[in-house]
Amino acid sequence: MHRFLLTPRWWGINVFVALAVPVCLFMGTWQLGRFEDRVDSHKEAAGARPADQVAAPLDSLLPVDKKTSGRLASVSGEYADQLLVPERRLDGKSGFYVLTLLRTDTGKAVPVVRGWLPGAADAARAPAAPTGRVEVTGALQASESAGSKGVYASGGLPAGQLGVIGSASLVNLVPYGLYDAWLTVQTPADGLTPVPAQAPSNTGLDLKAFQNLGYTGEWFVFAAFVLFMWFRLYRREVETLRDAEAGLLPEPAVQEPAPAPATASARPAE
Repeated sequence: MHRFLLTPRWWGINVFVALAVPVCLFMGTWQLGRFEDRVDSHKEAAGARPADQVAAPLDSLLPVDKKTSGRLASVSGEYADQLLVPERRLDGKSGFYVLTLLRTDTGKAVPVVRGWLPGAADAARAPAAPTGRVEVTGALQASESAGSKGVYASGGLPAGQLGVIGSASLVNLVPYGLYDAWLTVQTPADGLTPVPAQAPSNTGLDLKAFQNLGYTGEWFVFAAFVLFMWFRLYRREVETLRDAEAGLLPEPAVQEPAPAPATASARPAE
């Protein structure tokens, strides 16, 4: 009854199933692992920092990664150029950041977001930075890019305004070196609202995370579909053989040979 499984046709089907199912299960498990990694990163990034956290020197926390993003960093120097970062939302309201570059003892500068103000960007409303040598403590943030959430990447901003906070966008605006990071002061003065630290990129439960979860389901469905089709083909083959043994299959129709066309007899010439 089951000798048909050893035929070349079924050998090909069985080999395909034996390879396809493990591949689908492996890919589904891998996608699930990617989703779980994103969930763990989200929990780590969204976890509250200890209130008594001690600020660490800026250089010791670089480069910015998932562990150091949001950590309190301390650095000393003198404030230099001040820029405004427009169209930044906070608590559902539109406003702008007041960003001042802090030139450190190393000669490089780190962008410091001293706070947020509501409304359109206006240099006259932005309080001046303290003069002289200062010690700044703020939450460490990775440089933004044009694809970062909430940035103004369209260009065409007036002088003194910046759309993306990062060394790549600042390098042509200031004549000194820059750190590839920025700080946001959590206890600003002069009526500024503190800008909360953002979670590092690719750590949230965003579209990519749910894509991984969707791909996980798809791969497991593919594995189940392959097994279902194999079982369906197997059952159909078994039923066909049983019907043939029981004589339930119709006999193939035998075609009668077509009659030869009649040929007219030749009349003898008179």
